[in-house]
Amino acid sequence: MDRSRLFAAAALLSLAAALTACQPKPTAAPPAPAAKPAAQVDAARLAAAGTDGANWLSTGRTYDEQRHSPLKQVNADNVAQLGLAWHHDLDAVNRGQEATPIVVDGVMYVSATWSKVFALNAKTGEQLWAYDPKVPGDWGINACCDVVNRGVAVWNGKVYVGTLDGRLVALDAATGKPVWETLTVDNTKRYAISGAPRVAKGKVFIGNAGAELGVRGYLSAYDAETGKMLWRFYTVPGDPSQPFESKALERAAKTWKGTWWTQGGGGTVWDGMAYDADTDLLYFGTGNGTPWNAALRSPGGGDNLFLSSIVAVKAETGEYVWHYQTTPGDDWDYDATGQLILAQLKIGDADRKVIMQANKNGVFYVLDRATGQYISAKPFVATTWAKGFDPKSGRPIVNPAAHYGTTGKTFVSQPGAAGGHAWHAMSYSPETGLVYIPALDLQMSYTPENNRKPSKYTFNIGFDFAAGSLPQVAAIKAGAKAGAVGHLSAWDPVAQKEVWRAQYPQPWAGGILSTSGNLVFQGTPMGEFITYSADKGTKLWSAPTQTGIVAAPITYEVDGQQYVAIEVGYGGAFAIAAGEVARDKHAPSNTPRILVFALGGKDALPADTFVALPLNPPASTADMALVDKGFHLYHPYCSNCHGDAAVSGSFIPDLQHSPVLSDAAVWESIVLGGARKERGMVSFAEELKKEDAEAVRAYVIYRANQTLAEQKAAKPVG
Repeated sequence: MDRSRLFAAAALLSLAAALTACQPKPTAAPPAPAAKPAAQVDAARLAAAGTDGANWLSTGRTYDEQRHSPLKQVNADNVAQLGLAWHHDLDAVNRGQEATPIVVDGVMYVSATWSKVFALNAKTGEQLWAYDPKVPGDWGINACCDVVNRGVAVWNGKVYVGTLDGRLVALDAATGKPVWETLTVDNTKRYAISGAPRVAKGKVFIGNAGAELGVRGYLSAYDAETGKMLWRFYTVPGDPSQPFESKALERAAKTWKGTWWTQGGGGTVWDGMAYDADTDLLYFGTGNGTPWNAALRSPGGGDNLFLSSIVAVKAETGEYVWHYQTTPGDDWDYDATGQLILAQLKIGDADRKVIMQANKNGVFYVLDRATGQYISAKPFVATTWAKGFDPKSGRPIVNPAAHYGTTGKTFVSQPGAAGGHAWHAMSYSPETGLVYIPALDLQMSYTPENNRKPSKYTFNIGFDFAAGSLPQVAAIKAGAKAGAVGHLSAWDPVAQKEVWRAQYPQPWAGGILSTSGNLVFQGTPMGEFITYSADKGTKLWSAPTQTGIVAAPITYEVDGQQYVAIEVGYGGAFAIAAGEVARDKHAPSNTPRILVFALGGKDALPADTFVALPLNPPASTADMALVDKGFHLYHPYCSNCHGDAAVSGSFIPDLQHSPVLSDAAVWESIVLGGARKERGMVSFAEELKKEDAEAVRAYVIYRANQTLAEQKAAKPVG
């Protein structure tokens, strides 16, 4: 290269370098935004939850437990366009799924049977993590009403769940890993937890169940960060020879007779709670006594405080403030544990801050929530146990015949022990002024039993299980099935009257959601998810779910899209215990799932693969004395899970279809040997002998052959 070209090349390189130097230097790619911490919920956020329609931050959505959402993207005009957006099959047994999901910042936290917890992407359904507390299978015997769990609570990056075997567990909301765990019960006694915890002011509140099983009820508060117990409120007095835990219990003891404390007392706090941030009062409902039969529980009478009551305590300390007893001296299992709703109502010329409950006893109560003062009460379903109410106190005027333990005679009560309303959450819409109640129309026959010693494995209720069994008479069975119905009631709590009703041919429909879109959502046991107009009750939309529903729906928003979610799975008290009355009143399959709907949703459920088991029992050859013995053993020991009269009304195995019926040795290995205890079937060897197990088998074989004969008789010829 000549010198002139060399200088020219050098000049070009210098120019290029100079031009490059004048250009702005490229910047590094911006760092990805930090992931938002999971479940960042605090007191301020919960206090403002009423206006935060995008999230569902507690089991009742807000502290006041109204279960009403301000969202209205989905409304009465466009709800017909609702479609399935996504579904997620839960790794849970096909029993009752009763949980209300929690949604925080696009993540759904939901529990299922056996106290399992799942975190899902609320927009797509992708599972983020799962937690299994590994509850021992044989603890299921201590769950009166299925191995359900009604939900979780969230606070400061943690998810809290109460486990069936009595633990309170705090999980890291981002990973599902346990942060702390504490045992909340004496696990030498038959306690269980099925209810959802609540959180306020850095405290987690949890109760328990087991009133039929000889325990003493209480509610506890734990430090949300450490799990340390801060206070405990007992709902019934203990041994009066020992110091009472509070002045309130000392006064309550004067309403009891006999030696109630030796049987536990009952009064468990297994579901409804609400918190009033203005007064810092925590409200909760208490359950029935041990036993149900008040003549055995408290010989000589008495109101038996604080059974079947609504109680208010100071959230900070647990100090008693007031109570209202809905069913004094409860004889009928009329827990006051159903949902408690706080609201402001215009009553007369005054704005009243109230607490409301559609009680298990069939009566709708409105009380002043600061003082517990009675405002009004009126039956929302047919009632036969009470003739009326004192106009000043609301105290029921009890039908004398209803006290079966005193009269010694059977009393058929309506409502029965399933109640007019209890498990399935109701909703209140401030816009319509109506409470939406999933109501039951069920009777029950109460026959006193005064001489059977309480068992380790059966209910201590002072009630004859066998006498309450459905008689195998065609006309009686037909009448019982026809009378087992339910309805959705839109109730005006000021006027104390029903405004509209959606009638169902079956009971045990699910909980309620109302929205500002003038909508009310409810699922049915027959596998239908329905929307009604909130003001008039017009049916606007429905979708098949394949599986029965008992849980309550929620609604939330992600990226500007409103979703409606429901956990499906049939089970619970009526389902597992009502036998033939419940058998044909639910969808045939029972896949535990989360179903989420949105406008224009295009997802579809897989084909239902349910196949009914054949009924092919061995011949019934046992003499009737053995069958009768089995009948009287089956009902106290087996019916609460496997159904009345050896007919499963749910998805716990129907013993009439069991192949084990033809093998006495295998049957004995299960009933006495505990071969299936990990699935919830305990060994009864401590209380039943080999001949007892054989008697129960003989009874189930006999019943299976009765059912087979009925099926053949009903089958058309040709």
